[in-house]
Amino acid sequence: MPDSAAQSATDQPDPRRWRALVFIALAQLMVVLDATIVNIALPSAQADLGISDGNRQWVITAYALAFGGLLLFGGRIADLWGRKRTFVVGLLGFAAASALGGAAAGTGTLLGARALQGAFGALLAPAALSLLAVTFTEAKERAKAFGIYGAIAGGGGAVGLILGGVLTEYMDWRWTFFVNIPFAIAAATGAYFVIREPAGGRNRSPLDIPGVALSTLGLVALVYGFTRAESDGWTDGFTIALFVAAAVLLAAFALVEARVKAPLLPLRVVTERNRGGVYASLGLAVIAMFGLFLFLTYYLQVVKGYSPVKTGFAFLPMIVGMITGSTQIGARLMTRVPPRALMTPGFLVAATGMLLLTQLEVGSSYAGLILPAQLLLGLGMGTAFMPAMSLATHGVQPRDAGVASAMVNTSQQVGGAIGTALLNTIAASATTAYATSHAAEAQAAGGPAVKLLQLESMVHGYTAAIWWAVGILALSATIAFTLITTRGGGGPVAATGSGDEDEAAKVPVLSH
Repeated sequence: MPDSAAQSATDQPDPRRWRALVFIALAQLMVVLDATIVNIALPSAQADLGISDGNRQWVITAYALAFGGLLLFGGRIADLWGRKRTFVVGLLGFAAASALGGAAAGTGTLLGARALQGAFGALLAPAALSLLAVTFTEAKERAKAFGIYGAIAGGGGAVGLILGGVLTEYMDWRWTFFVNIPFAIAAATGAYFVIREPAGGRNRSPLDIPGVALSTLGLVALVYGFTRAESDGWTDGFTIALFVAAAVLLAAFALVEARVKAPLLPLRVVTERNRGGVYASLGLAVIAMFGLFLFLTYYLQVVKGYSPVKTGFAFLPMIVGMITGSTQIGARLMTRVPPRALMTPGFLVAATGMLLLTQLEVGSSYAGLILPAQLLLGLGMGTAFMPAMSLATHGVQPRDAGVASAMVNTSQQVGGAIGTALLNTIAASATTAYATSHAAEAQAAGGPAVKLLQLESMVHGYTAAIWWAVGILALSATIAFTLITTRGGGGPVAATGSGDEDEAAKVPVLSH
C-alpha cells in the first residue's frame, strides 16, 4: 500500500510548481544580472573609492574567479544538502554580500564582497537549475518552464546593462549592489514556503575533497589565465604558467574522478554524448555573446556617444529576440522536434546576426544595421538556449542533478572569461595594426582626420573580432548537429537507479 500511495503521489505534479518557477527565475535573473550590472557602474565606483587602475579589473575578476572556481563544488553541495536548502542559503548569502559591497568604504571591502557574491552565486545557480529540472516533469510544462529560464539565462546580461546604466546615472553606483537585496529576500522567502523538492534524490556520499581542491584550483587558474591574457598579453610568463597549471590540475582532476568511489563530478555526467554536446556548444556560444556585449557597449558609448542609459536600452531588441525565441519558438517546438533541430538553426541564425555586425562602420545606422542584427542574435540564441538548458539535465540520476546543472553554469562562466579575453585581444591587435598602417595619411591631413582614424581603428578591431565570433557560432551549430542525437529533450530527470538513459522516467514522490 505505501508503494501504491507513493506511486499515486508521483503521478500528481506539484500544484505549486508555477509559483516555484517565479522564485527560481527571480534568483536566476539576479545572478545573471550581476555578471554585467557592475560593469557600467565600475567607473563611478573607481572614482568614489579611489580604486587604482591596476586593481580595477579585480572588481570583475574577483566575482568571476569565485563563481567559476566553486561551481562544481556548489553543485555537489546541492546534491548533498538538498537543492532547496542550498538555494535558500545561496540567496541569503548573496544578499549579505551585496549589502557589504554596496556599503563598501574601500577597495578591499568591495573586492571581498564581490568574491563572496561569486561564492554564494556558485551555490545558488546550480541549485536553481536542478530544482527546475526535478520540479517540472511533464514534457509540455517542462518546455514552457525551460523556455522562461532560457530567456532569462540568455537575456539577463543585457538587462543588467540597462539596469546598471539607469541606477548609475540616476541614483548611485552602490545601488547596483543594493538592488540584489530585495530580489534575494523575495526569492528566498518564496522558495522556503513554496518549493517542494523530490525525496530520495540526494547524493549522501562522502565529499570528494581531492576533487573539490583540484577542480576549484584548476578552474580558478583557467579563468584567471584568460583574464590575465586580456590585460597582460598571451605571451606573459605568468599567463602561460596559469594555463599550464590549469591543464595539469584539470587533468589530475579527471584522473581522480575516474578512480574515486564517490566523485565530485561523475564522468558519466559529461561523457554522455548529448550532454557533452550541450556543454561544448553552449560554452562556445557564450564566448561569442560576451565578446559582443563588450564591443557593442564600447561602440555605442565611445563611437556613437550614447549615455550609459541609452546604451543599455539599445540592447532591448536582443532581449526581445531572446524572449521570443525561447518562449515562442523553443518552448512550442521542443516537444515536437529533436533538440538539435532547434539548437543548430538557432546558432546559425545568431551567426547571421553576428555576420551583419561585421559591416559596422563609424557612421553605421542603429536602426539599419545594429537593430536587425540584435533581433537575429536574440532569436537565434533564445531558440538554441532553451532546449540546451533542458537537455543538460535530461536523463541524469536525481543524485547527479546538481552537478549536471553546475556544468551548464561552468561552461557559461568559462566561456564568458574566454570570450572577453580572446576577442578583446583580437580586437586590440587589429586596432593597433589598422592605426599603424594609416597613421602617416591621417597625420598629413591633420586635425579631425587623426580623431577619425582613432574611431575607425576601434571599429575595425571590433569587426575583426566579430568575424571570429561568427566562426565560433558556426562551430557551436556544427557541434550541436553532430553530437546531440537524442530525439527527446523535454523529459525529466531520470528516476533514482535508472541510470543515464535518454528515456524520461518519473520523479520520486514529493516531500515538504
